[in-house]
Amino acid sequence: MNEYRIVLPYPPTVNTYWRHARGRHYISKQGRQYRTEVIALIARKGLTLCLKSKLRVKVRVHVPDRRKRDLDNLLKAPLDALVHAGMIADDSVIDDLHIIRGEQVQGGRREIIITEQEAA
Repeated sequence: MNEYRIVLPYPPTVNTYWRHARGRHYISKQGRQYRTEVIALIARKGLTLCLKSKLRVKVRVHVPDRRKRDLDNLLKAPLDALVHAGMIADDSVIDDLHIIRGEQVQGGRREIIITEQEAA
């Protein structure tokens, strides 16, 4: 089993990541900037792997402030960004997903551990 660790910046909230206009849904400018940042980070670290096997993903969320947040709303942007960065083929290959609230840190961040469960 291969394991990959990466620290991602804190993404925009679900409410600012998506936009809706004229009957269509799209990713906001903030969301596109976040994706671009993650793509560059993945490329610099050489993690463009396109993982296709069953994956276990553990996410530790370090929030930037004391505001209340629903943990389930903190996954979509970073997981989608990992797909667009080419680290994983699609978020549908994630079979085991854990999210943990970490301590508050300046600026916030996501610590992600991805473990391949079996060969593709």
